[in-house]
Amino acid sequence: MKKRQGFRFGLFLVTIGIVYGDIGTSPMYVMKSILEGNGGIAQVNEDFIIGSLSLVFWTITLLTTIKYVLIAMKADNHGEGGIFSLYSLVKGYGKWLILPAMLGGAALLADGVLTPAVTVTTAVEGLRSIPSMDRFLGAGQWKVVIITLAIITLLFSVQHEGTSRIGKAFGPVMLVWFSFLGVTGALHIAALPVVLKAFNPLYAVRVLLSPFNKLGFMILGSVFLATTGAEALYSDMGHVGKENIYYSWPFVKLCLLLNYMGQGAWILQSRGNAALYAVEDLNPFFLMLPEVLRPFAVVLGAAAAIIASQALITGSYTLVSEAILLDLLPHLEIRYPSDTKGQLYIGTVNTVLWIGCSLVVLYFRSGARMESAYGLAITITMLMTTLLISVYLRRVRKKAALSMLVLVAFGLLEGVFFISSLGKFVHGGYVTVFLTLILLLLMIIWYRGTQLERRFSTRLRVREHVDSLVALHNDEQIPLLAHNLVYLDNETDPELMDRDILYSILDKDAKRAQAYFFVSVHVLNEPNTMNYELETYGTDCIFRIRLNLGFKCSQRINVYLRQIVQDLQERGELPVQDKRYSIYGKSTVGTFKFCIIHKSVTTKTELSELDELLLNMKYSIRHMAGSKEKWYGLDTSSLILENVPLITGGPGPSQRIQRKETDA
Repeated sequence: MKKRQGFRFGLFLVTIGIVYGDIGTSPMYVMKSILEGNGGIAQVNEDFIIGSLSLVFWTITLLTTIKYVLIAMKADNHGEGGIFSLYSLVKGYGKWLILPAMLGGAALLADGVLTPAVTVTTAVEGLRSIPSMDRFLGAGQWKVVIITLAIITLLFSVQHEGTSRIGKAFGPVMLVWFSFLGVTGALHIAALPVVLKAFNPLYAVRVLLSPFNKLGFMILGSVFLATTGAEALYSDMGHVGKENIYYSWPFVKLCLLLNYMGQGAWILQSRGNAALYAVEDLNPFFLMLPEVLRPFAVVLGAAAAIIASQALITGSYTLVSEAILLDLLPHLEIRYPSDTKGQLYIGTVNTVLWIGCSLVVLYFRSGARMESAYGLAITITMLMTTLLISVYLRRVRKKAALSMLVLVAFGLLEGVFFISSLGKFVHGGYVTVFLTLILLLLMIIWYRGTQLERRFSTRLRVREHVDSLVALHNDEQIPLLAHNLVYLDNETDPELMDRDILYSILDKDAKRAQAYFFVSVHVLNEPNTMNYELETYGTDCIFRIRLNLGFKCSQRINVYLRQIVQDLQERGELPVQDKRYSIYGKSTVGTFKFCIIHKSVTTKTELSELDELLLNMKYSIRHMAGSKEKWYGLDTSSLILENVPLITGGPGPSQRIQRKETDA
């Protein structure tokens, strides 16, 4: 049994620096959005404010604390969280479960594009609460947009340093941020403790039915913003470990609630201030502070907004890496900046997110417009996560009653939030919905294409063809193509091999070599382990190599193979190779040629038109995403590229063609 790790302040700092940025910046816009939706500060009364605060409190408690921290985080896949990790635990209990996994993952990735844009823009707009900075920014938004784009660009440019280093840098900032939220909120609560009535859920129910609530149930669209970081919290679990989240969440939640209650107290105290009625985009978070503290709050808020973006960025890396393992997205180069496998960096994802966030800022230009679009997609992710958790509890944990309770309680609650958020669609929510559909289509194409590849691929038993390979190796009438001919194969069973590989060697211009290598690469959970496993089929010219590489190890296959050839020669398992001509002098390690086989659909087949289209689209996406030559460091090696049809054609004609005889 694994020993439970005790509290460590350093890990506590890293955790609040990585995980809580998104949910931690919600106080900057939740109460602002609630006020705007109800007509401004002049249109609210005590029951409305206390009821709204009660909705915020119980939303955070039910969705974040109970659903994610206490329930979802128990469903980890070797320490990793997120909707794809959850799916991997239940995928054996129904093929249909791939659909909620893909939809939820696509929605979360789409929301990850909007989150950095809305949080950073809102923080920069906080400068307007300072008169001198308001004059500097002027009436337009172009200066706000430029500052926001500069901050976002800087954020994405440092991602390659890794979340551990970033977390250590961001941790102290977030500690100050949450402490600031708690202290400033507590001071206002002390002046008007009546807001503590919000802990009573009856006020939450009353406000939904109150005539003073002009939006009715649609107010939940604004309230939901208080918990939008909950799904990212689950996704980032692999970066910091669940125990560190258990230790840090109570502190974070306390500070958040104190600030929300403090804003509510300030609003109630300020209702009679006519000067506030004319303030455009009134933000209680900044205005409740003494004017001397606002510059500090703006700078600190901007830093927290950057960190909020960090939570979604790191969560996106994890989601994409898991989607790749599930064959939902194309293979992308993944780097591991630290010795923890959960902390990773994907350059392609980083670039796409940066471009997407920048375009969102340029399109919406203001925080208020972005807030109108924010949160719709994440309600879809939460609903899909609830569905998968219920399956996990029922089928894996064998807790049928708890499974039904989770499905009904959270399904209804999140369903209400989803319906209330639908009003955001026409105000900008269509952007995240569009992104979700694009990502979902990409996953469907890749998943269906992989299914078709597996359906039509043929595996042959290697030992049945060993004699032919040995005979070709010994046939000196055929010119030697290379001393070492290398093929890459993902087959895990050493007794089986892709038919196209054997066809390439024996049938497609017979390729004679002194040694045939069939290589597969397997990534280990340890960071720096390097070893290989070998199967020779009783020969000295056919070698099945399984490369076991730690997740931090380079995957430059050409380098490892030279070392393996030398090792085999020293052990007497491979004859010495005579490489006479080289600028480095004579060598016992001969030449290498790497044969890369690309599948394609080039002829009319038994596939339906839709499947043929999807498969061709998958191959186009694979081409754009990169190639094996680049992934494995073979782009500078001697390569043979072959295109082979996945399906050689449909059924042939039932009759044999006849020769027509002609008169002499």
